[in-house]
Amino acid sequence: MAKIYPNAVAPQTRQPLSAVTDGPLVLTVWKKSLLFNCYGFTVYDSNVDLVFRVDNYTAGTKSEIVLMDASGHSLLTIRRKRLSLLDNWLVYDGDATVNPLFAVTKNVNPLNTKSLAHVSSTGSKTKKVIYEIEGSYTQRCCFVYDDKRRCVAEIKRKEAVGGVTFGGDVFRLLVQPEIDPTVAMALVVVLDQMFV
Repeated sequence: MAKIYPNAVAPQTRQPLSAVTDGPLVLTVWKKSLLFNCYGFTVYDSNVDLVFRVDNYTAGTKSEIVLMDASGHSLLTIRRKRLSLLDNWLVYDGDATVNPLFAVTKNVNPLNTKSLAHVSSTGSKTKKVIYEIEGSYTQRCCFVYDDKRRCVAEIKRKEAVGGVTFGGDVFRLLVQPEIDPTVAMALVVVLDQMFV
């Protein structure tokens, strides 16, 4: 009988994703929840093991999204910043509601059309840009650059296999060792909310 669900590995036996490979980590992102009638994402590694998931019962833009591991444990909580003139999202560790790890703000500068969003620190009064995201999310062609302008993550269309083409709901996330794969996936979730 064929498998319906991917190989889910218990969190205590799973290696950290960043330690799995020396080169870029290649993740396949499917814009579909494993749960019936839910909105979300399902993310697999190159061994077709479930790595991340997002399951939400409501469609459209949400004010809070939880990025989970394969077992359903909260890794990061993404919340839309209230009463903000800009499209601004705060990312928290686990289920925390205070002390966000970083903020993601949509670019509104018409002179800088390459930039989609920037990621900044939230700890001090002077916000430092940690990552800059450029490209086109709707075309699944984005690059995440760190503060030294090194490409640390890339979103790209999944290549056709055996004549089967994939739409925009299945794409690849290439994650370099310089960025945590959990952070890279959180950026995908935020971009999806900004550019749906």
